[in-house]
Formats: sequence, structure tokens, C-alpha cells
Amino acid sequence: MRIRAQLITLETLIRKEISRVTRIWVQTIVPPVITMSLYFLVFGNVIGRRIGQMEGFDYMQYIAPGLIMMSVIQNAYGNVVSSFFGAKFQKHLEEMLVAPMPTWSIILGHVAGGVFRGLMVGSVVTVIALFFTGIQIHNIWITVSIVILTAVVFSMAGLINAIFARKFDDISIIPAFVLAPLTYLGGVFYSITLLPEFAQKLSLMNPILYMVNAFRYGMLGVSDIAVGRAYAIILIFILVLFGACTVLINKGIGIRE
Repeated sequence: MRIRAQLITLETLIRKEISRVTRIWVQTIVPPVITMSLYFLVFGNVIGRRIGQMEGFDYMQYIAPGLIMMSVIQNAYGNVVSSFFGAKFQKHLEEMLVAPMPTWSIILGHVAGGVFRGLMVGSVVTVIALFFTGIQIHNIWITVSIVILTAVVFSMAGLINAIFARKFDDISIIPAFVLAPLTYLGGVFYSITLLPEFAQKLSLMNPILYMVNAFRYGMLGVSDIAVGRAYAIILIFILVLFGACTVLINKGIGIRE
């Protein structure tokens, strides 16, 4: 009976998070889609003509998986950090903390919202990509699993950011100064084989590189890194971030202070 009650709380929170995304779709879905369309237009259509092919594919086709993954990462992260911090700011997070709602339910409920928004935007961006280039799927299982696991990683990362955030400015610092640089340097627009050797080794320290390349392998069949290593790194991040979220919420850090 207790497990059933906990599952009901989880289902309720998931419904709330999904409803939040769909209710304000003009803010959650449309802006990132417009931004990605501009990327396709400028980087792919205009600049791509001068670059030619990369790894045997047209440049537009090569960067399409990276742009789709970038939209998933940014929106999964942004949805959770804004939702959880909003709950803190509006003081209704306390209702979840005093209710018979386990910590894992609070985490998974918010993560589900982030994954939903990330996949929604990623799907729309994929449709937009069809107007600029051909989309192919080399391995559907790798493509789907990588994009979902990546959305989970950055949803949890967004949750940690929201836990420590004390004001609205704090939820924009990490996306602007950490997430954006790592994404742009994560192989979205290029293959790391074009870089000098020291830069290639430095790039291997960027976790987003593994996610982008694994997703590109799922779509195009080409990758700068081993796909198995990408899965291992993503799963490690999920376990570490879930553990961190659990400890922080249980201790009330950034919540009960």
C-alpha cells in the first residue's frame, strides 16, 4: 500500500511537470526551435557550402545530430532548473517535503519533466532538419537510448543547479558559462580529428563529446569515440548525479536554509 501511494505521488508530479511544459509551449518549445532553425540556416546552409563534406557526409547532414542533441541538452537542463527553483521561490516545494513523498519520487518527477521537454524539442528540431538535409538512422536503439540517457543526465544536473541557486541569476550562470562552452566544444560542429593532438586529448575530457558522438553514430554510423565508452560515461554520470541529488535533498541543502 505504501509503494502504491509513492507511485501515485510520482505520477502526480510527472503530470504536473509535463502539463507545465505543454501549457506554456510558446516559451518552452518555440524559442529553442527557432534558435536551432537559425543554426541550420547559418552554419549548415551558408557556411556548410564552403566547408563541403565531413567524414563522408554533407556538412549539414554531419552537424544535424549535434544540433538535435544540443537542443535536448539545453532544454532538459533548463526545464528542471527553472521548475525546481520556481518551486523553491514560490514556497510550494515545502509541500512535497512534508508530504509522504520519497526523495527518489521528487527527483524522478522533475527529471521526467526535463526528459519530456528535451525529447519534445529534439523531435521538433529533427523535423526542422528535414527541410535542410536528409536524416538517416544507422541504429535506432543507440539513437533512442543515447538521447534519453543524455536528457536524464542534464535533467539531474539542472536539479543540482536549482538546489544551490539562491536567486534567479544563479540559474543562468551554469548554462551560460559552463554548459554552452562545453556544448560548442563537444563536437557539435566538427570532428575532433581536425584538431591538433593536444586539443584532441583535451576534448576527451568533455563529457558532452561522448554524448554527441554516440548520438551521431546512431544516426550516421560515424563517431570520434567508442560508443561503449560513451554509454559507460553516461551511466556513471547518472548514478553520481542521482546520488548527489538524493543527499542534497535529504540534508535540505539549499532548501531548508
